[in-house]
This record gives sequence, structure tokens and C-alpha cells, in this order.
Amino acid sequence: MKIEILGTGCPKCKKVAEHTEQAVKESGIEAEIVKVTEIADIMKRGVMLTPSLAIEGEIKSSGKIPSVEEIKKWLKR
Repeated sequence: MKIEILGTGCPKCKKVAEHTEQAVKESGIEAEIVKVTEIADIMKRGVMLTPSLAIEGEIKSSGKIPSVEEIKKWLKR
């Protein structure tokens, strides 16, 4: 499973990364977590608000910090 965190590295982006890592660990799944920090790459995805979270290429969250529980639900699908 590929999970992408789209953002420039701001404190909110770092919090999304922390929540994602915790959700993956608690779910016991294998996942590659990639941080996309280049504005051009983020905009190519159609993302206008950061931080954003994409799972398997699908944007699940944009402009907010999802909870660990929210992320765990997305990982199960």
C-alpha cells in the first residue's frame, strides 16, 4: 500500500505524518509512506490545500489533520 503525505513540511504536515505512521503501526499493515513536498508535484495532483493525505493515489483528506482513527478506517478499505 502506498500512502502519500502532500505538504511543504509545515507543523500540520508533520502531524499528519505522525498520525499516519501511528495508524499504519496500529493496523499492522505493510505500507510505504511517501512525503511529497514540492509545490509543483502537489499541484499536479489537484490539491489546493495542504496538508493532504492520499492512499493508493486517492486523496482522502485535504486542508486538515485527520485523526489516527480516521486514517485507520481509510486503511481498511
